[in-house]
Amino acid sequence: MKLRQFAFIATLLTAASIAGSGVQPPVLDGRPAGSVEIIDLNGLRNIEFGDTEAELTQRGILRTDLDACGPMLAGHDTVSPVFAGDKLVLLWVGDPMRTPEGITAGSPVDQVWSRYPSVTRLRAPQGRYRLDGLLARRGDRAYLFLHDGRTVRKTIAGYADWARRLFDEGAGPC
Repeated sequence: MKLRQFAFIATLLTAASIAGSGVQPPVLDGRPAGSVEIIDLNGLRNIEFGDTEAELTQRGILRTDLDACGPMLAGHDTVSPVFAGDKLVLLWVGDPMRTPEGITAGSPVDQVWSRYPSVTRLRAPQGRYRLDGLLARRGDRAYLFLHDGRTVRKTIAGYADWARRLFDEGAGPC
């Protein structure tokens, strides 16, 4: 290959790169890859624990018209609400949701221990296909991190008593 051809090809590749014709990052649910949302002990940015089903439906956030195992939250495909009576008591969340401390599905269990020093270890019953848990409680609220011994598999946030009850009884959001 002649030097002139090499320079021409290098110029074309540089121009293409500058023009943005390279590989674009994937977009999931209308959000660029890597974008995250925060779940804290109050809930999500527009959903709070203690909100009623009627309030969330009236605000257009709770969707009951879908063929799913229960009500869904508009704009939150990886979040499953859990209601007791008509009040929101827990949220099961998946990626890309993170706690303010940065814990999400896939986080190492050691990271949970370092970010939540007063976490309580919960052992799943033997002989059942259930994950162990770590309960990080603050007042009447808590995060329940279900894990396989190495990594967090699911995060549940909400009222501490309901999170503990969910773990003890082994029920899911459906």
